[in-house]
Amino acid sequence: MKDINKHLSEITGNDYIDAELYNKFKVKRGLRNEDGTGVLVGLTRVGDVQGYVIENDKKIAVPGKLFYRGIDVESIIDAAAKDKRLCFEETIYLLLFGQLPDKKHLEEFSTLIGSNRTLPKNFAEDAIMKAPSRDIMNKLARSVLTLYSYDEDPENQLPENVLRQCLELIARFPTMAAYSYMAKRHYFDNDSLVIHLPESSCSTAETILSLIRPDQNYTRYEAELLDMSLVLHAEHGGGNNSTFAVHLVSSADTDTYSAIAAGLGSLKGFKHGGANSKVIGMMEDIKKNVKNWESEEEVSAYLTTILKGKAYDGTGLIYGQGHAVYTITDPRAILLRDKAAALAEEKGLKKEFNLHCLIERLVPVVFKKVKGSDKDICTNVDFYSGFVYGMLGLPAELYTPIFAISRVAGWCAHRLEEIVAGGRIIRPAYKCVQPHLEYKPIEKRSSAKTNKGFFRGIADFFKRLFTR
Repeated sequence: MKDINKHLSEITGNDYIDAELYNKFKVKRGLRNEDGTGVLVGLTRVGDVQGYVIENDKKIAVPGKLFYRGIDVESIIDAAAKDKRLCFEETIYLLLFGQLPDKKHLEEFSTLIGSNRTLPKNFAEDAIMKAPSRDIMNKLARSVLTLYSYDEDPENQLPENVLRQCLELIARFPTMAAYSYMAKRHYFDNDSLVIHLPESSCSTAETILSLIRPDQNYTRYEAELLDMSLVLHAEHGGGNNSTFAVHLVSSADTDTYSAIAAGLGSLKGFKHGGANSKVIGMMEDIKKNVKNWESEEEVSAYLTTILKGKAYDGTGLIYGQGHAVYTITDPRAILLRDKAAALAEEKGLKKEFNLHCLIERLVPVVFKKVKGSDKDICTNVDFYSGFVYGMLGLPAELYTPIFAISRVAGWCAHRLEEIVAGGRIIRPAYKCVQPHLEYKPIEKRSSAKTNKGFFRGIADFFKRLFTR
């Protein structure tokens, strides 16, 4: 293995770029400005994420706010709680059409979504069951691309056709994710294969719970909590990685299925939607290594060890902490945390919930102590979403797919916006820092001593790689 790594470093050395060159050419890595704010690359009316304000060219931290089409997401959730109703379908309508529906239109829209939950004929058997995947996000992306073949007008870029495609995808995501999970559980985990047909009268949250539970039973409170989580994850501005990916691919004038699959590929990453699974792993590691979960001293000491890269996965990251935009608070995390408190009491998980709250309080202090930085660190929604899903009895394999079931609503709204208002293919620039070289005839390439060692290394690397 040591030899393989040596030869691999020789090969990948051609991809190394000195960090100083980024400063020399004033490249904003990760499309971030020096103060951590995002580089402005577009305009949107779909969503707004507020975590700071700029005053006199200085970044000022403020409590986080999230707006959907100009409406504070907290007001949507508060109104739904007051009326004792689920509100994800209302949120989808708002994101797609830019306004809140009245009662009649909401009922018609919910019926439309519910009636499209069923997959095309033979799709589940041919596209999901015959080609299962250990990773549900991977299977979900392949399923979306396969739906292209079942669409009679897949390339039509007119807004009304794209809207039709978007509505069908939003409706089908819960069914595809649930069936993909059931196939994984059956073919890779050797469990019984249980497939339920979606009920057209069920909301998205109710559909998820009913399709993945063998007995299809769930409580109203469970549906309300999952519905709130879906609302909180539905949209997060145009600059987040997956939504930008949808904008980017859509700007190339490609089909809806390709654009949404690109969003799924991005969301799958551990630095994006996959972060909630990293939080779960980290929390299990903390619970195993900290004897007294109520001790600030013990918890702080272990968080320090993680931050120094000497515990958990060695990355030096405390997952679920910090955000690219939010500074003081992530409103989604607060709403989810407060709603989760009651369920934790009911499920006998108050001790675990209190540990989450303690870590949330301690991380900024530990970060400042270890890093010597005054950077604002707030708990983000990923820190509590996995804990909530665990309390709901949802399998870990579905944590990120549930994020996708929600976020596809935002992706679709942004795709429509790009088609209507974009107009130009997104094409940023890269500065090439590779020196120009003279072409060398093939008979002269092996004569150089340095090349002999290099190519021998490559040959040895591939030999070992394919005979392991």
